[in-house]
Amino acid sequence: MRTKCVTLAAAGLLALAASAAQAQTADMSFFVTSAGSGKGADLGGLAGADAICQRLAQAVGAGGKTWRAYLSTQAVGGAAAVNARDRIGAGPWRNAKGVVIATNVADLQGAAANLTKQTALNEKGEVVNGSGDSPNTHDMLTGSQADGTAFPPGEDRTCGNYTKSGTEGAVMLGHHDRRGLDDTPPAKSWNTSHLSRGGCSQDALKSTGGAGLFYCFAAN
Repeated sequence: MRTKCVTLAAAGLLALAASAAQAQTADMSFFVTSAGSGKGADLGGLAGADAICQRLAQAVGAGGKTWRAYLSTQAVGGAAAVNARDRIGAGPWRNAKGVVIATNVADLQGAAANLTKQTALNEKGEVVNGSGDSPNTHDMLTGSQADGTAFPPGEDRTCGNYTKSGTEGAVMLGHHDRRGLDDTPPAKSWNTSHLSRGGCSQDALKSTGGAGLFYCFAAN
């Protein structure tokens, strides 16, 4: 009888823990994707990137929100540029553990942003590999300037607005762990550290410490 009671108590504690974890995930409004498109920087444009965010959030019980990828696009072919900072809502944003990443857009784009390897978790609440890990996957696709705005038209900084996966083009990358090869700015920037090298393919992104991952924010 005692064994049965202990077993039931343990099961009850596990159920409570699972319920608490689910509630916390439901409050999540920010995450790093656990996977990209598998095609390098070709995410299927902004719509495709947003769909990846929505699918990953749905898989962990947070699909009731409208999710947007933190990506900027450049003006091309008569289409206006899009700023990443303008498409992610007003905040505040919390990770899967309930930790506040930023309270508003100004804080997110400034020194108050609470983005580190320990807080920039994926949608499952897992730490994402960073500098010093094998493999290093700290390069995040952003296509954005430091203030979260788009680059001017001309030289490609978005891999064709996230439609290229070959040797042509480049995309701006940030470091989710805020670590670089040295302390020279902007090596430690979460959204504007360096351009991809060798193109937009999955292999090109891997060569500098990436896997085609990016940031997702709940816009509502």
